[in-house]
Amino acid sequence: MYFDKFPTMLYGYKINNKTEYKLIKDVSQNVRVRKEILSNVTLYDEYDIRDGETPEIIAEKVYGSPLYHWVVMLCNEKFNYVDDFPLAQYELEKHISNKYGAAVYGVHHYINSAGYIVDSSVSGAVSISNYQYETDLNESKRRIKLISPSLLQTILKNFKDII
Repeated sequence: MYFDKFPTMLYGYKINNKTEYKLIKDVSQNVRVRKEILSNVTLYDEYDIRDGETPEIIAEKVYGSPLYHWVVMLCNEKFNYVDDFPLAQYELEKHISNKYGAAVYGVHHYINSAGYIVDSSVSGAVSISNYQYETDLNESKRRIKLISPSLLQTILKNFKDII
């Protein structure tokens, strides 16, 4: 749906020293303009992503169609499903294990009482394990903002007008 209105272009690529052309969507359309529209929206709702929810699931729940997943992603400036959205608990456990191996509970860094990263020699420094660091990072991705469903049609019209 998001790319439906984008213009197409011929793209040349080589296969066995022969150039072939294919008609593709021009995804280089300037998304910054769309972000400017979204920055003018003042009615956002906060939403906490539950384990296993994807942008499609959220769009279905909030806007009535999974095809509006791009609205969820764009209004939060999130473009990568893997890195920008929280992992489900089992995926997080697997990620931590793969990344740190036997050092899952090793020290990642130290913080002071104000929460700032400090050297281990600082008085009162508290260690943060690799596991805790990754869990906190994952949790920080849970809260997103959603355009109020009552404004969705206005946003869609504005997007359509600039393509």
